[in-house]
Amino acid sequence: MCNLYSMTSTQQAIIDLVKAILDRTGNLPPLPGIFPDYPAPIVRNTAAGRELTMARWGMPSPPQFDGPPVTNIRNLSSPHWRRWTGVPNRCLVPFTSFSEYAPTPNPATGKKDVVWFALGRDRPLAFFAGMWTEWSGARGPKSNPVIGLHDVYGFVTTEPTPW
Repeated sequence: MCNLYSMTSTQQAIIDLVKAILDRTGNLPPLPGIFPDYPAPIVRNTAAGRELTMARWGMPSPPQFDGPPVTNIRNLSSPHWRRWTGVPNRCLVPFTSFSEYAPTPNPATGKKDVVWFALGRDRPLAFFAGMWTEWSGARGPKSNPVIGLHDVYGFVTTEPTPW
């Protein structure tokens, strides 16, 4: 499950590809390392039209688990996720590469290496399917939490392949 990705394409490339009419990202720099709870761009539909905006990566966890924000959502039939599966909460998450841990530890270090994936060597712009919502509470680093209303998102994933 991806918990680190990058988005180094230009905001104009995103806008042109998705035909966004609103850009709420400001001056969007390249983002070579997007981790859980970091703000990153998403594309969503609004009453005013398709927009490019910033949101924090990680949806609210199911209350019975009281865990950290959920970045990858697989079980869409769960009552917790069903409320956000409709069109108003769907989004696209632009990326240029993403990482996964290698399946086995590196013999030299004893740790699993981070392996990066992209659609090509030039790391072209691509999109994850996602869902978003508004969420109220504390987000960001524990040393400097941001309290208030946040737009948050997560990737919609599927069962991994056996290889």
